[in-house]
Amino acid sequence: MLSFILTGVLSALILIVFSTWRKKNNLPPGPTPWPIIGNIHQINRLAPYETLAQLGEKYGPVYTIHFGWKPVVVLYGYDTLKEALIGQAEDFSGRAIVPVFERIANRKGLVFSNGAHWQQQRKFSLTTLRSFGMGKRSIEERVTEESKYLLEFFQEKKGKPFNPGPRITAAVSNVICSIVFGDRFDTEDETFQTLLGMVTENISFLGKRGFQMYNTYPGILKYLPGEHNKIFQNASMLQTFLRGLIDNHTLSRDPNCPRDFVDSFLNKMDEEEGNPDSHFTMESLTCTTFNLFVAGTETTSSTIRWALRFMLAYPEIQKKVQDEIDNVLGSDKCPSLEDRVNLPYTDAVIHEVHRYASVIPNGLPHEALYDIKFKGYTIPKGTQIITFLYSAMNDKKYWDNPEKFNPDRFLDEDRKFVKNEAHLPFGAGKRSCIGEALAKTEIFIFFVSILQKFNLKSPPGEGGPIKLAGGGTRAPIPFNICAEWRL
Repeated sequence: MLSFILTGVLSALILIVFSTWRKKNNLPPGPTPWPIIGNIHQINRLAPYETLAQLGEKYGPVYTIHFGWKPVVVLYGYDTLKEALIGQAEDFSGRAIVPVFERIANRKGLVFSNGAHWQQQRKFSLTTLRSFGMGKRSIEERVTEESKYLLEFFQEKKGKPFNPGPRITAAVSNVICSIVFGDRFDTEDETFQTLLGMVTENISFLGKRGFQMYNTYPGILKYLPGEHNKIFQNASMLQTFLRGLIDNHTLSRDPNCPRDFVDSFLNKMDEEEGNPDSHFTMESLTCTTFNLFVAGTETTSSTIRWALRFMLAYPEIQKKVQDEIDNVLGSDKCPSLEDRVNLPYTDAVIHEVHRYASVIPNGLPHEALYDIKFKGYTIPKGTQIITFLYSAMNDKKYWDNPEKFNPDRFLDEDRKFVKNEAHLPFGAGKRSCIGEALAKTEIFIFFVSILQKFNLKSPPGEGGPIKLAGGGTRAPIPFNICAEWRL
């Protein structure tokens, strides 16, 4: 009995200490954390973004939760995200190098780094990717070529049920591979499919309970069994595979004629040879190509899978998209981004897919690199910040009935496409996705190409409400389609 009382008193004292510390440091409000575990027990294990949305409704546009002893500040709603990521862009440009990311990338590469290293990697990557076609007509040709392989695969199924996910992921990955490594992979290649499966597995781990727990107690969990060990094994195998491709480039490249991103990076390494402070090393090249391979594969392919799943769920919307494509492109003209302005309804559908899907709902974590004053509060240096993109895409101030899939919200009275500033699938500010232009090109061309050629239906006995796979990302569970040739 005495031990029970003492435990209760100790817990109460710890809660008081937490509350006093938060007020003393002028942190935003939030739920009272429990000793040791913080608020982890409150987070929905399968859909953490749902918990963050509920807390945002209760505590307001900026609030604090705790993962263990560590405070995490959440930015909730479009206005808050805009004020932070655009209005105070420099303040919120830091990346939280949480233990999972640090173990995988060692603070190197394009995504999981800060300071001069990140700035130089981002600047070089943007310039080089553009020089190899990103955002230009030449990249459309690569996407169109890859779409032809995908359409051939669909046609080979002759209307019989199949899961389109793995082939869509391979097609998307081949586009970024052609830019980074100068070549595509055989989509039937077993090694390639295994690697893509690892990418999907690792991305889905973000936001899961295991991700949160490892980042909270890395010193303990690194010695214990669990899902996190598989994630690190996957990352190591992926990096080893990519390092092999890089090594092949070092043997075959012509410094005067770079073929791709890797050749250009190797040239940059040669330029800075002898500079002890250079940020262009074999380690940073491996990490940056790893970032591009992963980021350029899963989120875009997941969005396309979402789009096809919606076409199964809403055949009347599929019919409207196909009618518009038929009127503008006919049955033979390959789609181009130039056609988007003449396909307003199709464009509206794609934007609504982005909004509703909100594939990376929490975004990647940011960090206060110094004390930040924001909305009357102080976010201390070293505090992790969640830029809750899902809250912008479902902000009732900017979206009517956001829980409904409704492409018409992107059309005006004249049925012309209209933008909505709260539409942030690629983030905003200095940490926004550098592959946004490429992703938009791929999603548009793949989606239009498929609906131009095929009627999509659920197999008999399948379909029904869209169900989500659990985890930190929002992705539909694997599904089958019947793709019937229209021509």
